[in-house]
Amino acid sequence: MKTIVVNGANGYVASNFIARLLKTGNKVVALVRPGYKHTPEERMKSVLADIGESKTLNTQNLSVYPYSLLDKDFAMEKRSLKKVFRTNVDYFHFAASLKYDEKSVDEIFSTNIEGVRNSIDIFLKYASKKSRFFYIGTAYSCGKYNAVFEEKFYKNEPISSFRNYYELSKRYGENIVRQSIEKSHLNGHVIRLSQVVGDHRTGITKTDYGIFDFSKRVYKLASRYPNEVVRVKVDPDSTQNLIPIGTVVNYLLQAVQAETAPRIMNLVARRSIRNEQIINTLNEVLPITLIPQRNLNRDSMNALERLISIGMSFTGSYTETNLKFDTSRRDEVIQPGKDDELNDKSVYAMLEYFVGMLSAQKRKTAAA
Repeated sequence: MKTIVVNGANGYVASNFIARLLKTGNKVVALVRPGYKHTPEERMKSVLADIGESKTLNTQNLSVYPYSLLDKDFAMEKRSLKKVFRTNVDYFHFAASLKYDEKSVDEIFSTNIEGVRNSIDIFLKYASKKSRFFYIGTAYSCGKYNAVFEEKFYKNEPISSFRNYYELSKRYGENIVRQSIEKSHLNGHVIRLSQVVGDHRTGITKTDYGIFDFSKRVYKLASRYPNEVVRVKVDPDSTQNLIPIGTVVNYLLQAVQAETAPRIMNLVARRSIRNEQIINTLNEVLPITLIPQRNLNRDSMNALERLISIGMSFTGSYTETNLKFDTSRRDEVIQPGKDDELNDKSVYAMLEYFVGMLSAQKRKTAAA
């Protein structure tokens, strides 16, 4: 039985990872921020219920601790931290701000940069030398880099080299890990995730990030203005690197089980999904006709097209990407399954489920 410590434990990927760890007989320590109305234990229980795991999951090996990412010793008692780190552990740093805009830069930097630094300081202070620190980064820390993004450290760059402050902060977080490896002998590793989506086998999707944020905006537009034809500034031939949640969890579990892990791994899909496929699916499941155009000038847009363009301040910066990732180091320790990738059918199933969930929420709100 291994002990896995997870911060940001009630997030989407982290909670699914914890459920799989418990199912495979591991001991899990979940670090969760207290909510305004709910305890960390209640928040953890709620998220496990939301992903459909609370009834069948044996939580005997799950310990939940309140923590504060930026405070000294996480605002935890020393005896609690000594208990958490009393054996060799694998520590997974999931905690992150997903905001991206300039007005949120202070929060982004404090969480995604100073939070990483504080986590490493606490890990180095309390963890054994054989314990491992896994920083969960993003494959999009590549920024605007056009060549193959290799599994190595890249130097910090100014904001002009990135699409947004989220990407920049995650690159800086990686280099905090690198510096700690070089100067403090941190047994550290970086795991870069591409855009994590729902369950590609069932279609069940419990995230509203990335393509689902875009889908939510299109849903609202289609509900207010049904049967309209709307042009969107999207390159139909560009792609999205989407990796199913089950595949991510499987890869993370293999990283835990591996005796040695590469310094950096790109956990990305081998096959990217074309924007045209996503747009065509939304046209099928919603009463709207979207027409993707790569070169769509704002001056030529009508009122509805401007409305959806405003809502694409984040996703719009990823509508012309064809990113390429090296996975040679990942492939040294992780064996992909035969059914780990998305296809057109699974993309349809996830978007159909997500739109159905939005409709159900709308009916529930109307009936309240």
